[in-house]
Amino acid sequence: MIKAKAYAAQNPNDKLAPWDFERRDVGNHDVQIEILYCGVCHSDLAQINNEWFPGVFPMVPGHEIVGRVIEVGDHVKKFKVGDLAGVGTLANSCRHCQYCEEGLEVYCENGVIPTYNAIDKYRDGLPTYGGYSDTIVSDESFAVSIPENLNLAATAPLLCAGITTYSPLKHWKVGKGHKLAVLGLGGLGHMAVKFAVALGAEVTILSTSPHKATDAEKLGAHHFVVTTDAQAVEKVKSSFDFIVDTVSAEHDFDFYLSLLKLDGIHIVVGIPPEGIVLKNVGMLQLGRKSIVGSASGGIPETQEMLNFCAEHQIVADIEMIEMKNIHAAFDRMAKGDVKYRFVIDMSTL
Repeated sequence: MIKAKAYAAQNPNDKLAPWDFERRDVGNHDVQIEILYCGVCHSDLAQINNEWFPGVFPMVPGHEIVGRVIEVGDHVKKFKVGDLAGVGTLANSCRHCQYCEEGLEVYCENGVIPTYNAIDKYRDGLPTYGGYSDTIVSDESFAVSIPENLNLAATAPLLCAGITTYSPLKHWKVGKGHKLAVLGLGGLGHMAVKFAVALGAEVTILSTSPHKATDAEKLGAHHFVVTTDAQAVEKVKSSFDFIVDTVSAEHDFDFYLSLLKLDGIHIVVGIPPEGIVLKNVGMLQLGRKSIVGSASGGIPETQEMLNFCAEHQIVADIEMIEMKNIHAAFDRMAKGDVKYRFVIDMSTL
């Protein structure tokens, strides 16, 4: 077994604290990665607090992991020692169902194994531990290559926030000639803007915060609409082909559906606690509109996304923090006080 250090929650709602534990040995198809940076996702806090389902404790959060390969198994083909590599939201899947065979492991029919807060039923029956750690061992099939020309720290959030917004844009073939609105300018929203602009769409940011207009322009958005401004909203009624909804708070889906044109698609990538509530089903029927969801992508698409980022020089806007300041970062993140993703320098562990 490989000795490892981490910050972990020993029980639900606990504060994270230093924890020594053991990773599995490097198997024939495994790579061991020295973790250099790990992004901080809102889901890390949600899972520590058991907001979605009972967690597996002790819990080491973190699924936006980048670093350098320090050991490879005898049969590894994708990586060699010294390569930059990353691990995102997935640790394992059944690998033989229809969706796994199509490279859509995140939709595994038999249940995907997350990078942390899970038991790996396909391998050893042991818990998975995430990236708030100094090292991780991953099957090479669930690791991705990090292009050398990208800022490594700012690449970490691409492995969750990035692929979660890139995947639906590619699936629904967003590009030139499309008008797309991004609802919410945060960790997910700012990535959605960057990708949609790079794909050639005309991008509008929908926000309740007028002060974010300057940031919207810097990110490359073509328009900015304050959703409490009735006149501004009236001008964009029935105008969008797509809305990418990144909001994880309760909001009025009827209102946003009114902004879509015929056959418009409202893509939900945020996780509002109240779920989706519609009062006017006719809004869907009379406009032949759709509300759809999308998870983070499979491994091939994640690699495609990273290569796209290397070509277009796209990374996340980040604030670097030391490991000891994780709870201050959690507090700020809960208030939306970050531009736009925290990343932990793991040398401070």
